[in-house]
Amino acid sequence: MDSSSERTARSGRLRVLFVTEDDPLYVIRFFEAFFAEYPRDEFEISAITIDDAFHEPIRKTAKRLWRVYGPVDFLRLSLRYASAKLRGRSIAALARRAGIREMPTKSVNDPAYVEQVRGLGPDVIVSVAAPEIFRKDILESARLRCINIHSGRLPKYRGMMPTFWQLLHGESQATVTVHEMAIKLDAGDVLGTLDFPLREKDCLDRVIVETKRQGARLMIEVLRKVAAGTDEPQPLDMAGKEYFSFPKAEDAKAFRKRGHRML
Repeated sequence: MDSSSERTARSGRLRVLFVTEDDPLYVIRFFEAFFAEYPRDEFEISAITIDDAFHEPIRKTAKRLWRVYGPVDFLRLSLRYASAKLRGRSIAALARRAGIREMPTKSVNDPAYVEQVRGLGPDVIVSVAAPEIFRKDILESARLRCINIHSGRLPKYRGMMPTFWQLLHGESQATVTVHEMAIKLDAGDVLGTLDFPLREKDCLDRVIVETKRQGARLMIEVLRKVAAGTDEPQPLDMAGKEYFSFPKAEDAKAFRKRGHRML
């Protein structure tokens, strides 16, 4: 990586490559806010890579959502998804309207993709709900940093669906964390955080939507600091670390017993 002085002296805009998943309901909220608000005189979004959600067939994704959401909310969620698809609502469509090219791949760890990224020469790679673990080669292909945004306090809420687990555990706020990506999952230096207040009886849908939007603004702040060389990475204390997988039906039952709603 370049030193802060080298970054400060470097002319031109910060070149950013986004890696994300195809989600027209929630992850798209991040990009709606980011594309609308990022400083075009400071950042250049070189490309965006959009992978399948969960990196699995849609039938498998539907099965896991059915178990957590239950039949009624699953139907409501499915109708929302179908409506978004019929209206052509997608991250790819947002990117096209913003003049950002898509750079597809079956895996971000594919050597051919890594070489393509190196040829692109991004200063920063930003993962937003990317459905794969980034390996060494892709992590080292950005000139400055490879960073991730996570909707949970680290290292306590490492893993999947952090907003769900924070609500289930009665936290007073959800912590959105931007951190440097490392070989070890959700263990890199912290670059920025924000706290989003949670209600005693809340709605998962509301929390996910708003943390995505606010997370986009946090990401803009972090990238500005990275570009200026004023970012101050804070090592993550891994004491008290935990890891959460995708919720099960019994977790959803406990979630509703607390008075929370999924939608």
